[in-house]
Amino acid sequence: MSLNIQGVAIPNSAFAREITDVVRDTESPLLFHHSSRVYYFAALAGKHRGLKFDPELLYCGCMFHDMGLTKKHSSANERFEVDGANAARDFLKRHGIHQYVIDNVWTAIALHTTPGIPQHMHPLVALVTAGVDMDVLGLTYAQYSDAEREAVVRAHPRGNQFKEDIIQAFYDGIKHKSDTTFGNVKADVLADKDPHFHAGNFCSVIRCSAWAA
Repeated sequence: MSLNIQGVAIPNSAFAREITDVVRDTESPLLFHHSSRVYYFAALAGKHRGLKFDPELLYCGCMFHDMGLTKKHSSANERFEVDGANAARDFLKRHGIHQYVIDNVWTAIALHTTPGIPQHMHPLVALVTAGVDMDVLGLTYAQYSDAEREAVVRAHPRGNQFKEDIIQAFYDGIKHKSDTTFGNVKADVLADKDPHFHAGNFCSVIRCSAWAA
C-alpha cells in the first residue's frame, strides 16, 4: 500500500502503476525517489492551496520531470527539461490522452526549472514546479508540517548527501550539451551593466536549503 498523507497518495490505478514501473526501470534510485517525493510535495501543496488537479496527471508530470537526465531520453541538443517533457508526451500519446491534456503535462515538465512563471499557470504546471522547489531547494519547507515531511522522506529517502548527489546528477545529465544551459538573459544584462550585481546560484541555494542533507 502506498503512503497516504491526509488523503494524498499515489493514484491506485493501472495507469499510475505503469508510470511507476516505467520511471523506476529508467531512472536511478536517486532520481526515482526524488521524483516520488516531488509528487507528494506537489499534491500536498495543491491540497494546502485549495487547487483542483488530476492526481494521475500530476503524478505523470512529477515522475517524468527528470527523465531527460537519463541516457535513454537525453537528446544531443535539447534542454533536459524538453527531453523529459517529450518522454511524457510520448507515453501519454500511447495511452490515447487528449492533446490539450498532454500539452499541460508537457508544459509542466518543460518549465519546472524556470522560476517566476509556472505559479501563474494551470495548477498542474504550478504544482510540478512547487514539488521540485520543495524537494530540491526547500523554498517552501516551512509550509509543510514536520509530520508531512517526515512521512514523505520515510517512504522515499533522500539519503545522507542528497544535495550533492542531485547536483552531480544534473551535471551528468547535461554536461554533454552545455549549449542548452543558456539561461536568464536578464541576469546576463545586469551582470554586463552593473558591476555590483551578483546572480543567484542554483547550487548554493540547494546547499543552503532548510533540508539537513
